[in-house]
Amino acid sequence: MNLQGGPINPNCHTKYSHFVYVYFKTCDIVTHRKNAVLEGLPLFLREDPKKLFKKCLDTDPEDEQTKGLSVGVLVVLEDGISVASSSANIQNIAIVLEETIVLEELSDISAGFAYLFGLLCALNLSYPKDLRYTFDAIQNVFMELGSGSLRNIHFAV
Repeated sequence: MNLQGGPINPNCHTKYSHFVYVYFKTCDIVTHRKNAVLEGLPLFLREDPKKLFKKCLDTDPEDEQTKGLSVGVLVVLEDGISVASSSANIQNIAIVLEETIVLEELSDISAGFAYLFGLLCALNLSYPKDLRYTFDAIQNVFMELGSGSLRNIHFAV
């Protein structure tokens, strides 16, 4: 029954399924664009994006997953699908500090990067030298915090 008490139109599902499909496709496009910008920023600034974003399989041991990633976003992909594949299913997105996962089960890469940036600021950690320009661009351009303004803030605990 519909809201007016009449029978449900069997064609209703097909009418609205197109809108739902377009909505989710649009959401995927926006997420894909955010991820492409974040993953491409280090390339644009002539830094290595593999030092910030690491992709691995869900069957890899945790110490192998975080090996070599001092500060960054870890993307864990479903096993059986190539890591380089664009259609890989993401199982987990985690934040890594000093080769240790400190936060996991995040919604997407852009949220993960925002958490990473927040943790670096809250813990008063310096940016990795290899990614100095990437973090400066995020701080000054995207977050509009200005140069050096973050280091002058004293966080109350």
